Amino acid sequence: STMRLLALVLGVKAASILLVSSLSGSGAVNNSGRWWGIVNVASSANLLTNSKSVQLVLDPSLALLSRRQRRLIRQNPGILHAIVAGLHSAIKECKWQFRNRRWNCPTTHSPTVFGKIINRGCRETAFVFAITSAGVTHAVARSCSEGAIESCTCDYRRRGPGGPDWHWGGCSDNVDFGKLFSREFVDSSERGRDLRYLINLHNNEAGRMTVSSEMQQECKCHGMSGSCTVRTCWMRLPSFRTVGDFLKDRFDGASRVVYANKGSNRASHHADLHHLEPENPAHKPPSVRDLVYFEKSPNFCSYNGRTGTQGTSGRNCNNSSPALDGCELLCCGRGYRTRTEKVTERCHCTFHWCCHVSCLNCTSTQILHQCL
Repeated sequence: STMRLLALVLGVKAASILLVSSLSGSGAVNNSGRWWGIVNVASSANLLTNSKSVQLVLDPSLALLSRRQRRLIRQNPGILHAIVAGLHSAIKECKWQFRNRRWNCPTTHSPTVFGKIINRGCRETAFVFAITSAGVTHAVARSCSEGAIESCTCDYRRRGPGGPDWHWGGCSDNVDFGKLFSREFVDSSERGRDLRYLINLHNNEAGRMTVSSEMQQECKCHGMSGSCTVRTCWMRLPSFRTVGDFLKDRFDGASRVVYANKGSNRASHHADLHHLEPENPAHKPPSVRDLVYFEKSPNFCSYNGRTGTQGTSGRNCNNSSPALDGCELLCCGRGYRTRTEKVTERCHCTFHWCCHVSCLNCTSTQILHQCL
């Protein structure tokens, strides 16, 4: 079976910008995997320009994205920067959501940014797929409304009937375009018709649907002295923290599923998604926004090179907490060491007219607990 995940490492050195994305097969990156890179060395056929008029070039000397993905980037000038921003947001949010758990969404500078966890079918893998798909959807939808992508604009179709004192207007974030592009770009790296394939597609879609379902109406008042006699309203994307919170809840309640072969192998892409059934018949089938998995998570307590888990040794813990961040649970019963550390921070800051801020340096002693 094949598993591919859009991952990202961004490095800036001197006059070059290197963007590496891994679409990895099962196990280490191999011939079935693809790499893509961007450098600012001019090439007549590959020129891209960002919002700051810096020329970014797809380097033909590297093994690039699939032909379909390259075509999508070229057909949508400006979208590459939204993809980068979306993936960075996804990585940042994943780390925040799992900061107090045994698996804290570790990343590396290797091509498979999230490590070997992406080659599994556990809950953590499901979250990685969902949050990265959501990140691309969210960033592309927002970039459309900001005018940063030439092929899309605000979504002017999201308008209701209005009311006696308000009407639709403004610029709604184009979440439909974001979902469509994410589906075309991210899902195109999946191959096969096995359980892993169906689960990856399902979790990708769960991320996109979470972004779409949490859209909120925003309004602006118009009238004399702020009387708000008339309002203009539009639809706005949720904050990405909101998206992360919802997906984390879905992670906690993820469904373990099996493949139910109910029909022809030539079933459509969307029909295939309905072949996932809960492993326990007493559980209800997963909805489109639920996360799904098919194998038990590895033991994240100790280092394991085969599974790629780093363990919790050396992690800071809270010795007064009975929750997952507590030393007893986070350290897996191995115990912990306590040390003191002096921290110097800026304090007692004062604003002086006009215009600078002066601060003092305050030193405090912190007590830290680290897992053995």
